[in-house]
Amino acid sequence: MTRFSGRREAVLGLGAYALYLGVRALVVNERGRRRAEKNARRVVRLERRLSLDVEPRIQKLFLRRPRTLAVLNVSYVTLNVVLTVGWLMVLFRRRDPEFHRLRRAAALSLVGACPVFLCFPCAPPRTLDDYVDTVNEVLDMDSGLVAYVYNPIAAMPSIHLAFAVVTAAGLRQTARSPLVRALGVVYPSAVFGTVVATANHYVLDGIAGSALAAVALRVARPSASLTAR
Repeated sequence: MTRFSGRREAVLGLGAYALYLGVRALVVNERGRRRAEKNARRVVRLERRLSLDVEPRIQKLFLRRPRTLAVLNVSYVTLNVVLTVGWLMVLFRRRDPEFHRLRRAAALSLVGACPVFLCFPCAPPRTLDDYVDTVNEVLDMDSGLVAYVYNPIAAMPSIHLAFAVVTAAGLRQTARSPLVRALGVVYPSAVFGTVVATANHYVLDGIAGSALAAVALRVARPSASLTAR
């Protein structure tokens, strides 16, 4: 049986995050931001060819509902990561055997996205002319300490969606409440709607992030030899 070690989990979590910040340090500069803007427009053009460019219409719809949009802004800034880390902590405290698979999947999602963040920096929709930066009403993500703890040109793939898919899998499989398990089914869709309505991700970002998480969940499964022990 795999041991539950708080020290090891801290090292693994901080290591994955350090890799993410290392990539940030390499790309968040004047040249990287220019590349990110060009790549963002490439994503927009591709979405138009695929008839997936629904983001402006969705955001305009929510701009007419400022109270709902305010809730979505707060959710974007806080809920996603808090729920992912929080549920993993619950499973760790329970010594739930699914903890290690879900933690591996979350870490693999973040680590797996880093090469894309490095080679294909991509600015989020809210930086383009056709969108409104609504999150700025809750938190200025481009100044102060917060500007140094996340990568502002890492829209593709969406880590929000990757974490949402991993967390939803955990909720469906490990939650003791039927209501929470049911919420796990709709959680990724809710996150997808949130990141699009707040102009933080494109539809293609969400698809890519969801696919990344699906692969990570599959890779994170224990091998048959380990399961048999």
